[in-house]
Amino acid sequence: MADHDANINAVIASLVDAWGRHDADAFGALFTDDATYITFMGTCYRGRRAIVDSHRALFDKPLKGTRLACEIADVRFFGPDTAIVTGRGDTFKRRPPADPAKMQTYTLVREADGRWRIAAFHNTQRKPLLEALTFRLAPGTRPGPA
Repeated sequence: MADHDANINAVIASLVDAWGRHDADAFGALFTDDATYITFMGTCYRGRRAIVDSHRALFDKPLKGTRLACEIADVRFFGPDTAIVTGRGDTFKRRPPADPAKMQTYTLVREADGRWRIAAFHNTQRKPLLEALTFRLAPGTRPGPA
């Protein structure tokens, strides 16, 4: 599995690199043709073309000049050709955030050409105040150690 971990890490590193260059085509090439991409706002893009087109527009205006922070917390394999990656991430302009504001889940698959690609991505904005309140009111909801 160590080789798989290196391949998975390489995909995520390539994603960060493509974002940093604002290269929507290179970014999209890391996804399967039929991938789904769910933003922190809940917008769902379906297919590589939609992911490329939306990121081209994002890189041109609202996310111009940003870079991507990504911390992998866990990689779990479900057979030889499927991996679930969980982690935290965020966009930034000057310095990477010490505490990235988003929780992220990637589903990666190894395709027929042997390359790992992202089949699904889900990005959720953390709400620390609501989270703390929930844990205080219902302590049983606090996650245990990973």
